[in-house]
Amino acid sequence: MTQTVLVLGPTGRFGRNAALAFENAGWDVRRFDRKTGTLQDAARGVDLIVNAWNPPYQKWNAQVLAMQPAVHRAALDNDATVIIPGNVYVFGENTPAPWSDKSEYRATNLLGQIRIKMEQGYRDAGVRTIVLRAGDYLDTEPSGNWFDRIMAPSLRKGALTFPGKPGIPRAWAFLPDLARATVLVAEQRDSLDRFADICFEGYTLSAQQMAANIAEARGHDVRIKEMAWWPLRLVWPFMPEMKHIFEMRYIWNTPHWLDGTKFNALVPEFEHTPMVEAFRQATDFVPLPKGATLGLTTAAA
Repeated sequence: MTQTVLVLGPTGRFGRNAALAFENAGWDVRRFDRKTGTLQDAARGVDLIVNAWNPPYQKWNAQVLAMQPAVHRAALDNDATVIIPGNVYVFGENTPAPWSDKSEYRATNLLGQIRIKMEQGYRDAGVRTIVLRAGDYLDTEPSGNWFDRIMAPSLRKGALTFPGKPGIPRAWAFLPDLARATVLVAEQRDSLDRFADICFEGYTLSAQQMAANIAEARGHDVRIKEMAWWPLRLVWPFMPEMKHIFEMRYIWNTPHWLDGTKFNALVPEFEHTPMVEAFRQATDFVPLPKGATLGLTTAAA
């Protein structure tokens, strides 16, 4: 029997990939448009709600928690499961890695606290919930994330711009993989706890390792270029989101990776896209440098 999923935020980076993955898996996909419909009507009879709503940083305090009760009601009214694309903000800089469902939530900054309260709200409401937690996203097209906005554009000059310490490990998730994982976890929702917190390991990479994979994918040298933060301070008064970008700066200097034990036990057959192929797709929008040659250098610019 065909299952039905309602995707909230279907034009965002996660929602777009999730909707496509569910369609490829044979689900009936409803893409919710707040301009033309109501959530209660759109959710009628659905089996699953993918909550990919994600307003800009500067609107989190006013909107994120306020948006959730309507999702709670829609899920409970239809006995539907909600899947939330979780992030690593909840852990904070003082929680030792690896991060997992057993790790403490030590975030003290505003964005981390909002995510902690958001997830707790689903527990408190008794909504059947799956938090599928992942690191920073790698997309197949420019979608406004750190990688395609800040890091990758300089590849046209043979440089990977990195906002933090280049030698530390960080968690990354290739969105088509994460979307496929979302479908596979959703199809096993009846075997999970009513509130399930599951980490998607993805890739664990330092900047040097990332540069090496990009160099192989694109066939040219890639060096690490340290990102200058001072220009962002200059535009802080004119860009409300800048306060929160600096608030999250610690994540670039905090070694972290995700423990995928729980996910791997649930979906042992899952195969990640090879890293070189993922970076080929994630950097396809960036022109090759003139006179590109095969090789690798990681000297700081």
